[in-house]
Amino acid sequence: MSHTASVLQGLPMERDAGPFDPPSRITAVRGARPVSPMVFPDGHEGWLVTGYDAVRQVMADTRFSNRQDIGIIHVPFETPGMPGAAEPSPQTPGLFISMDPPDHTRLRRKLTGAFTVKRMKQLEEGIIAITERQLDELARLTPPVDLLKEFALPVPSLVICELLGVPYADRETFQSNSSKFMERDITLEDKMAAIGAMFGYLAELVMGKRANPGEDILSDLARDEDLTIEELSGMAFLLLLAGHETTANMLALGTFALLEHPAELAELRENPQLLPDAVEELMRYLSVADIFYRYATEDIELGGETIPTGSTVVVSLLAANRDPQRFEKPDVLDVHRKVRGQVAFGHGIHQCLGQQLARIEMRAGFEGLLRRFPTLRLAVPAGEVKLRTDMHIYGVHELPVTWA
Repeated sequence: MSHTASVLQGLPMERDAGPFDPPSRITAVRGARPVSPMVFPDGHEGWLVTGYDAVRQVMADTRFSNRQDIGIIHVPFETPGMPGAAEPSPQTPGLFISMDPPDHTRLRRKLTGAFTVKRMKQLEEGIIAITERQLDELARLTPPVDLLKEFALPVPSLVICELLGVPYADRETFQSNSSKFMERDITLEDKMAAIGAMFGYLAELVMGKRANPGEDILSDLARDEDLTIEELSGMAFLLLLAGHETTANMLALGTFALLEHPAELAELRENPQLLPDAVEELMRYLSVADIFYRYATEDIELGGETIPTGSTVVVSLLAANRDPQRFEKPDVLDVHRKVRGQVAFGHGIHQCLGQQLARIEMRAGFEGLLRRFPTLRLAVPAGEVKLRTDMHIYGVHELPVTWA
């Protein structure tokens, strides 16, 4: 790879185009060279993939490995896109998101029955009831309130706790540690401490379920003698983290986006039947889990470039979901858009296992919020909303709102 002025020095992260848009340098790179060479902060060379077709190809091609222990950049337990210490590490038991087949296949297969469309449909009534109870709690408060703390975070946390069989009373433990784990500029020592605390807590929980199983997903897994306690803990970690972090940030950032697009908000209030399409459009438009890492296991042709064996490949799902080659007027939020093929949930064998659950939670959350709080508005100027530019999953740190 030749060093020219066009080679990106590091991953552009600055949200200079607005709180909902990709960094302008990422957009510029996508227009000029959708598969683009990039130099990492430690000096080694890799690739940034921003074009829709190329992103889908990377996510679908298992020659682009998920295993961090074969990559130059070590991404500990790649919950969406997190560069960590710069040396390979052994596989963490149970974290199938950072595995390739056949290991990935063996573990993920044990969960597919729990997350089928049919099973999620059966749970929909309970999820709506949880959402309504949280809206009741919200209505009792005197505004202004932080919508993230009082609604967007509790709803998916309550749902995933009930599904997995994790006591909601323990939420402080997993919410604070998972939040710490999601920080970008965290020392390896602090990251390992947060992981250690989570794994210690979950190992105890799954051992209890193995001894005395209940009616929940972790109990079902614990009944499987094929799984070790370490694997059960890793799977529980992944499900708990992914099950509340991403949806919480979509509910909060999605509400912020709607409040900043009053015409679309009014349209949704008037026509709640548009909600399923609107949720899909918000996923495309915001793509809170944006950056993912892959490692080329052989020389691979991609978008007119040759990716050499061993290369670190960074994909941007947000850039792909805003690609004008794929979506008309991609930077416009349009609740009437019939979105097909958005990649906010990923693509290929690692596509989000809980995507149907997330869709149900978002539909229930946005529908209830718009119905119950017709005068909902920001309690601070939009420019004062604290954005999660320092975290691996994008969103807001808090969303102060008020209503009449």
